[in-house]
Amino acid sequence: MAITIILAFVALFIIGFPVVVAIAVPALLYVLFSGFPLELVAQRMTYALDSFPLVAVPVFIFVGSLMNQSGITSDIYRFAHTLGGRVPGGLAQVNVIGSLVFSGTSGAALADIGGLGRIEIRAMVRAGFSRPYSAAITGASAVVGPIFPPSIPLIIYGSATSVSIVQLLIAGIMPALLYVALLMLTVAWLAKKYGHPRSKRWPTFQELWDTFWPAAPALMTPLLLVGGMLLGYFTPTEAASITVAYILLIATVFYGGMSWARLRFALFDTVKTTSAVLIIVAAAALFGWVMTIEQLPQIFTRSLLSISTDPLMLLFVVNVLLLIVGMFLDSTTATLLVAPLVMAPLTMAGVDPVHLGIIFVFNLMIGLLTPPMGLALFLLSDIAKTPMSAVLKAVMPFYIPLFVSLFIITIWPELTLWLPKMIR
Repeated sequence: MAITIILAFVALFIIGFPVVVAIAVPALLYVLFSGFPLELVAQRMTYALDSFPLVAVPVFIFVGSLMNQSGITSDIYRFAHTLGGRVPGGLAQVNVIGSLVFSGTSGAALADIGGLGRIEIRAMVRAGFSRPYSAAITGASAVVGPIFPPSIPLIIYGSATSVSIVQLLIAGIMPALLYVALLMLTVAWLAKKYGHPRSKRWPTFQELWDTFWPAAPALMTPLLLVGGMLLGYFTPTEAASITVAYILLIATVFYGGMSWARLRFALFDTVKTTSAVLIIVAAAALFGWVMTIEQLPQIFTRSLLSISTDPLMLLFVVNVLLLIVGMFLDSTTATLLVAPLVMAPLTMAGVDPVHLGIIFVFNLMIGLLTPPMGLALFLLSDIAKTPMSAVLKAVMPFYIPLFVSLFIITIWPELTLWLPKMIR
């Protein structure tokens, strides 16, 4: 029966049904034909949403929308431009720096692309970069958003697997910085190879200060979040609410860009995005319950452990599995369906669940830049007004830092676990 349900999901998905329908319909039919009371469907779906950690998801989505609506992203970009415009690669390096800074508040790759990415692509095209390359580096740099705290995918992963969300968020700091460093090296190499433009001179101290000061309140946001969680002052959910209050404060007092119309738009955008995420969470919870009844996690555990009991070998197997899954499913759906399956065998083999969480999310973020789904590719193609095939071709060099980072994160657990161990 489990195989039949999975095949039904795959068939509906391939035919073109929305992913939430492809998940919910087979699970609903299983409940109906197995004799379970229909009330069970509402109970399982409601129970999945009755989660305190999940409250952080819509709140962090609201933070990203507020950042885009208030004009804070423009000040972040101007500071990044002044700071990194002279580095080989010019505005491409600025793109990477800006995404790292913005990721400390948004927690989502698509929010980075849709907000700061629009500014970055326009500036790069005006400076002489090609549209495909501008879109490609924007997508590659946006991957850091869901790795560096706060991270919506890590919060969803923690909620689905009962792993400490605080430790997951802290664990993402070093892998994110590693990826940013490798990405900047790749950008510098491409700049030298193709002669990409950059600023004519290094900025003066006064120029740095003049752009840093307007951006300073926004730059303090990651310190507020990470510092508060490390010191135990608040949970990730509480941190999200504090961040909203802080962004509203600085948007009103320092930036003066938050009108009632923009606030209403940010609220509407948050409700729309949150609804799309949480309806998948609810449907996946029902689907996951059906899989549990059919003992699929136990079957998957036995199958995976029959391949090998070596933790590193299992991690490489799971990496391949997740890269394939990420090509077809969005990160939320993939996390809710696959994370509970891979958690049991890998933790039994000795893999730290926090380490596994970072590897899991990093794999799915690569999926944003890989066809056939590649949600980031579709968004970048639309923003840059260029064919997706051209964007995909320009993205190819950036798979190198992506996969090198994934390899290092996989074989070197301490890179991920060093900071979380400090707060255990």
